[in-house]
Amino acid sequence: MVNGWATFGADLHLELRGPKLRTGLMDALREAIRSGRLEPGVRLPSSRSLAADLGVARNTVADAYAELVAEGWLTARQGSGTRVARRAAPRPAAGPGARPAPARPVTARPAYDLKPGVPDLASFPRAEWLKASRRALTAAPHEAFGYGDPRGRIELRTVLAEYLARARGVYARPERIVICSGFVHGLMLMGQVLRAGGPPTPSGRRGKVREVAVESYGLSVHRDVLTGAGLRLQPLPLDGLGTRTEELGGMKDVGAVLMTAAHQFPLGGALPPDRRAAVIDWARGSGGLVLEDDYDGEFRYDRQPVGALQSLDPERVVYMGTSSKSLAPGLRLAWMVLPESLVDEVAAAKGTVDWMSSALEQLTFAEFLASGAYDRHVRAMRLRYRRRRDELVAAVAAHSPDTRVSGIAAGLHAVLRLRPGSEPDVLRSAAWHGLAVLGLDRFRHPDVPRTLDGLVVGYATPPDSGWAGALGALCRVLP
Repeated sequence: MVNGWATFGADLHLELRGPKLRTGLMDALREAIRSGRLEPGVRLPSSRSLAADLGVARNTVADAYAELVAEGWLTARQGSGTRVARRAAPRPAAGPGARPAPARPVTARPAYDLKPGVPDLASFPRAEWLKASRRALTAAPHEAFGYGDPRGRIELRTVLAEYLARARGVYARPERIVICSGFVHGLMLMGQVLRAGGPPTPSGRRGKVREVAVESYGLSVHRDVLTGAGLRLQPLPLDGLGTRTEELGGMKDVGAVLMTAAHQFPLGGALPPDRRAAVIDWARGSGGLVLEDDYDGEFRYDRQPVGALQSLDPERVVYMGTSSKSLAPGLRLAWMVLPESLVDEVAAAKGTVDWMSSALEQLTFAEFLASGAYDRHVRAMRLRYRRRRDELVAAVAAHSPDTRVSGIAAGLHAVLRLRPGSEPDVLRSAAWHGLAVLGLDRFRHPDVPRTLDGLVVGYATPPDSGWAGALGALCRVLP
């Protein structure tokens, strides 16, 4: 077998095992690549040719190729065909008595990444962060390097309370803040507390929370955290104005609700005022608790900032924020502003010592906030992301005028609405063009009927050097 075939009809020997053709084909191709029989750069037969040789439907081969492209085993380019991805050298064949070499991971990645959830990491303010780190390290008391308060460093909680009150309208006091290692960590802690007892009702009684309401579209990892804590989930209905919080009154067993009120993820709208009031009224009347995920509240473009839901009732809302979108997820810094009745329980759930969050990172972030560097960075990134959003909207309008772009008034992603039933085809085309992007269906609660088709495009992710290429790839895959 040579590294480049002259025609699409070249022979390819594969042994398919098992009753499922697509799975068997994918396993056979993976094994051929893993063993080194198919070398990096080798061109594979066309889907039509291989399907004819194997006696299977062409779609079976095309779907297998697309899945292996998404996994990084293969690459696909128009005019170049489908090839084995460039990666680390395959392991050599083992001689007599030799130990088999460990399998090497596939390192090929899509050429362009427009998946939501990550900021432009190349724009992390390294110089300012280093200055803040030096100042924080110089001023740190000796006890900062010991086992700390499970709520987090008081320096960071004090500065955070001031910032959140000023920038997000949060009613915050340092003693009500708990620092955690990312939003998911905070949600895990809240899951434990809810399952164990939950917040007190207006009469002072406490009871275990067994069910939590969630939005119809959201991150599956957040749902998994809650179900992993032993909680059942009920999806809230959705309409053109957003989540229908008035339906909470009919969910008798629900004791808490998880919401992205300021900027719904992934659809992008802000919860209307009457529905914000409805969720607070439900919490007060039922003794329920609102878990507010304010994941990207700093970034707004065409509207006034939407304040935190927590300001309407600090005793019924847990406000949860993070530095993952404004700075970088690798910092592992997030925070919860808790009702007074829950502070001790959440701190106890976290542990007797602060074993999750680095004291030095907390002190550095506190200095970064106090110096004004954080505000300057957010303002600069807001301008950068707005320019990208405008370029995205203009490009889509020029190349695919029938594609509606929504959810663009704030945040770091946009939703490109597609005609019904077209989302799978567009995603396969994206994989073919080396574009990593996610479809709306990925975020749908499994109990919610599929009624929306679209792409969730994270325009913050690519570095400046890759933005034009990513935007071009996106336009090529749109209908």
